[in-house]
Amino acid sequence: MINDDRTIVALDFADRGDAEALVARLGGACGHYKIGLELLTAAGPGLVEELVGRGHEVFLDLKLFEIPHSVAGAVRAAGALGASMVTVHAMGGTGIMSAAVDAAREFPGLRVLALTVVTSMTGSDLADIGIGVTPDEQVLRLARLAAGAGCDGVVASPREAGLLRGVLGPRPLIVTPGVTLPGADAGEHAARSGTAQAAFAAGASHVVVGRGVTRAADPLAALRRVRSGG
Repeated sequence: MINDDRTIVALDFADRGDAEALVARLGGACGHYKIGLELLTAAGPGLVEELVGRGHEVFLDLKLFEIPHSVAGAVRAAGALGASMVTVHAMGGTGIMSAAVDAAREFPGLRVLALTVVTSMTGSDLADIGIGVTPDEQVLRLARLAAGAGCDGVVASPREAGLLRGVLGPRPLIVTPGVTLPGADAGEHAARSGTAQAAFAAGASHVVVGRGVTRAADPLAALRRVRSGG
């Protein structure tokens, strides 16, 4: 069985009631949840505080991409809520990543993760915005930039986990969304998805699983399948 602390369930809901119902169904089987912009906007920051108050870790996936001052303020707000992780866009450059890292120092339990290339993007998508390299090359370039800025780790697809571990070494976090059950539809992560077992074997520190668990008829059974690789 994979350590539950490393398996993060994404609460990708538009309604607080749906998110709370899923948390209740999983009970003590899940200790780590991801909250993104959709749910944060719909439910407000109180949900983060509620989950933290119950003993859960919260990965606040804000994907911050703003001027450094604004990024620093948002990171402080995430830390004040009790979040364990917060994301900033590596494509924003060293300035915003360094600002996020500096702001997070006020909160010892908060780790700053740099988002490299979102799991839905392909080489042609990168070309559309003027980036003439493969997703692998761009992920590695941004990961090195994030490490230089002092980030605690990176977010990338399961397919890049092995490359990243080889470049970053053993300590930084490598968090991989786009995790699916074997044989399941990858949905919006289809371009660069993978299983939890493959991601961990390649060097991921954490995996993020979404609809494969949250939309399952039996979410608890689905979560157990993610951990067992079946």
